[in-house]
Amino acid sequence: MEKYNQTVLSEFILTGITDRSELQAPLFGLFLVIYVISVVGSLGVVILTKVDSGLQTPMYFLLRHLAFTDLGYSTTIGPKMLVNFVADQNKIYYFCATQLAFFLEFIISELFILSAMSYDRYVAICNLLLYTFIMSQRACQVLVAVPYLYCTFVSLLVTTKIFNLSFSGYNVIKHFYCDSLPLISLLCSNTREIELIILILAGFNLIFSLLIVLMSYLCILESVLKKNSAEGRQKPFSTCGSHLTVVTVFYRTLTFMYVQPESSHSFDTDKVASIFYTLVIPMLIP
Repeated sequence: MEKYNQTVLSEFILTGITDRSELQAPLFGLFLVIYVISVVGSLGVVILTKVDSGLQTPMYFLLRHLAFTDLGYSTTIGPKMLVNFVADQNKIYYFCATQLAFFLEFIISELFILSAMSYDRYVAICNLLLYTFIMSQRACQVLVAVPYLYCTFVSLLVTTKIFNLSFSGYNVIKHFYCDSLPLISLLCSNTREIELIILILAGFNLIFSLLIVLMSYLCILESVLKKNSAEGRQKPFSTCGSHLTVVTVFYRTLTFMYVQPESSHSFDTDKVASIFYTLVIPMLIP
């Protein structure tokens, strides 16, 4: 019995995106192209904003870290998902906990980097004369270092909480990667505490970062409406348009996924939502 429990804790089986054999090859090709585009695009942004002397500004500094987090969580998920399309049995061993920890680290970091980018746009548009002073190199480093440290704490907390609980004999994860909610459904221990922890942390992360975004853009909107010329109004909107698009899709998807009780989840719809923020968004951001 002890040997059996050890096997359950160290080995899981991922159901993948679909169990229909005729879709495996087309989906493998589609997601391989999406993953390659996202990796090349994100790496290109990271390298370009690092070596180009004309891009050494706070906006591109934050954009580099946004591309880095995109690269991080898409690479945490993508390669294993692609292997699952061609493997006979989609087994994942001790890497499951590692995958969950890194995924949470990068996905939560992206929330706060997006909010830092909205604050950067607010300062650039509403406080242009003080921009270089407020968005100094030290300030930019703090804006990314604090989220990274906080997200490391959150990812380790959630991962250790889940994997210190007892799993049942059923080790099939109804997802294409190791996520917290599908793992919770496999626990035979009382899951109320870990569900509450995830709900509180997800709610805090989403609401706090979203408040920064909303307050920044409300101030930008107020400043833009005071401008007399049409060109003066159009330029800030064109500057912020792509960021607003990413924020809208990203936050709506994560809110749908995590800020609801575990009993309300449908794993099939969660898979579709996960594809958007783990693969599609990292491809579009560059």
